[in-house]
Amino acid sequence: MPAEGGRISGLRRALRRRRKPPEPPALLSSPKPSLTYRIISYLLVFPIYRLLFRGRTAGNGNVPMEGALVVVANHGSHLDPPLLGHALGRPVAFMAKAELFRVPLLGPIIRACGAYPVARGASDREAIRTATDRLDQGWATGVFLDGTRQANGRVNAPMPGAALLAARSGAPLLPVAIINSHRAMGTGRQARLVPIHIRIGTPIPPPASRRRADLDVVTAACQAQINALLDLGPLQADEPVGRLHPAAERTALPPTT
Repeated sequence: MPAEGGRISGLRRALRRRRKPPEPPALLSSPKPSLTYRIISYLLVFPIYRLLFRGRTAGNGNVPMEGALVVVANHGSHLDPPLLGHALGRPVAFMAKAELFRVPLLGPIIRACGAYPVARGASDREAIRTATDRLDQGWATGVFLDGTRQANGRVNAPMPGAALLAARSGAPLLPVAIINSHRAMGTGRQARLVPIHIRIGTPIPPPASRRRADLDVVTAACQAQINALLDLGPLQADEPVGRLHPAAERTALPPTT
């Protein structure tokens, strides 16, 4: 019996040695833009952003084109959601009131553009769960740090929702500064045809945990990076658009994790 037991133990050790190590998880492919999304982006958003508001974008090389991504931005007007999706080069999903999806023409359009419904009066927990589901599908999900439009177009009182989404999903955060949208169509302002420019920052790793202290550190880093990009102002005529302005590279760095 001892000899037989030894042979069984040896067989088990041999099988363990032959077992392949676990494969690392594959990067989740992002959903491809639908035909409706492409039509709206190029026939509606493109002329409004590029021609009407003389839009320009810098830092597109910082955008991860595959996998889940939490896009965090300042919020100055209702123009911001469609402009973000167009400027980043990949669809960006945003929360929208559930009532909008029942409008005959508008509902199918915003759904095709990646919007997802949130019931009026829904708790923050439900909204976070819905957004996490989108991230699990590989979407880039947009979050305005202040939650509502700001009269000065800056990030003033950021909430930790975006950092919590990143902590739950493991997705990085991408700070984006939308310059002048509050002047073009902000709260309590008449519409103005001022240039709207977008500066894309450097990705920030997700928080180390869901503890409030960790969430606050990452939220503050997103706020600092976006406001630093806003301080640079509109893009200059001779400014390269493929990367960050040198001043932004020095002042808008991701936190050390």
